[in-house]
Amino acid sequence: MIQFDDRGLLAAIVQDADSGRVLMHAYMNEEALKKTLEGPDAWFYSRSRQELWHKGETSGNFLKVVEVQQDCDGDAILVKVDPLGAACHTGLESCFDSGVLDTALLDADGSKGKLGPGVLQQLLDTINQRVSERPKGSYTVELVESGPRRIAQKVVEEAGETAIASVSQTHEDVANEMGDLLYHCMVLLASINMPADQVWKVLTDRRG
Repeated sequence: MIQFDDRGLLAAIVQDADSGRVLMHAYMNEEALKKTLEGPDAWFYSRSRQELWHKGETSGNFLKVVEVQQDCDGDAILVKVDPLGAACHTGLESCFDSGVLDTALLDADGSKGKLGPGVLQQLLDTINQRVSERPKGSYTVELVESGPRRIAQKVVEEAGETAIASVSQTHEDVANEMGDLLYHCMVLLASINMPADQVWKVLTDRRG
């Protein structure tokens, strides 16, 4: 028997029916599950927009349902699909293409250690999601719609504020200003549709 959580949601793991590759993780409410079982496409519930989400409706990357299985506790389901295009909103085949989790970020007891540069990729993924979903009132969406030229101006402004903070303000001020700078740099990448991997490669090549 299916067990929805206290929010009325059910975890759904989406898997390529042919390759067996995990494509994404999402949530369904009762209506989304019903529509998915009826087919032919997978439906989910968007927690950010708080509404039903017909995957592929705007992108054309539909997930054609092949089989739906529930786990032993009934609190999660596996949706095997035939994907018509990229499953991830970033344009990647799978939402799990961002790389392997660096275990160096965990202490010996398994607890969270120092934050690493992977947070930039997470930030960029969030930015790309905002660009894809276009939620109302989003500053990120407003920036992207203003165009690369305006975003580039913001990068210059934030770089100046970071430099000023580094010579006349506290470490906390520098961290805040540099956070703003990196955020706007990631938005700039998203606005010109440039893969961050190109930047990561340059940084990797410069490690020596």
